[in-house]
Amino acid sequence: MLYLDRKPCKPERSVSYAWGCVTMLMQVDVGKPLSAHVIVLGNEKGGSGKSTTAMHVAVALLQAGQRVATIDLDSRQKSFTHYIENRRQWAERAGVKLEIPAHYCVARGFGLRLDEIEAQEFAAFAEAIGAVENSHDFVVIDTPGSDSYLMRLAHSMADTLITPLNDSFVDFDVLGSVDSTTFAVTGVSHYAEMVREARRQRRLVDGGLTDWIVVRNRLSALGSRNKRLVGAGVYELARQLGFRSIDGFAERVVYREFFPRGLTALDDIDEDTLGVRPTLSHETARDEVKSLIDALKLPIDERGRRRVAARAEWAAASAKPLETHDLLAD
Repeated sequence: MLYLDRKPCKPERSVSYAWGCVTMLMQVDVGKPLSAHVIVLGNEKGGSGKSTTAMHVAVALLQAGQRVATIDLDSRQKSFTHYIENRRQWAERAGVKLEIPAHYCVARGFGLRLDEIEAQEFAAFAEAIGAVENSHDFVVIDTPGSDSYLMRLAHSMADTLITPLNDSFVDFDVLGSVDSTTFAVTGVSHYAEMVREARRQRRLVDGGLTDWIVVRNRLSALGSRNKRLVGAGVYELARQLGFRSIDGFAERVVYREFFPRGLTALDDIDEDTLGVRPTLSHETARDEVKSLIDALKLPIDERGRRRVAARAEWAAASAKPLETHDLLAD
């Protein structure tokens, strides 16, 4: 794990533009395309499940044989960073093998002037991206639950943007507003406008497209009026803003229990790994996560799948005792 120092950033070529009240500087390396697929977890409201979703996506990709790096831009809360630290510590303590990504936590900038702080943060973020963009298949970035320079910068470079959303009108307000009588959508939120502008700026800078996916978390297992009304609102905003909506995680205690040990629903469901006896809830959570990963439609490299198959074949062969004819020549 690396906590980045703030060093001067000297891009080979710079593209700058004014975006709202923030002047952003995007680094573009001429003749050096970004090879890693960038996945950004973003939502201006805390408690929506960004870090939990980010961790499960990263582990799913690692288990699929992909080379994964992770970046935590929430240098105040550091939930993603603590999740990965917990995972590393539990793997050592329990003596189990757990997939762990190459992780970076970008430090907050300090200073009296806003432009100095943003320059420091940009340099640290650029250093993290530069360290992994050509050596990894995916970069998973967790952003803070507030509007900030780094949060906007990350959104503008996302190939896949995942916005977790608890299934309530309190969280729906992050995307848009509704009429108090009819519950019809009456407008889009500040965050939705920011994402729309980020996607537009991305197209202007390098022609890239961002696949925006709203993940509805804490869904009720039973049909309810709230679930139906929120679903209708999300559907309407999806038409207006051009995002996809998919089901995420249900309200399960196991997701909260995973964090202290850095575990996910995709890890081996046995007592050695979990530290407790597995339950049916663990199996159900795993099915939920697998369905989520499939629905994200990430561009998983087939070479990674072959690496996983080769490692599994090697592990199976190494567990078998050598036959006599393997030791003695004819």
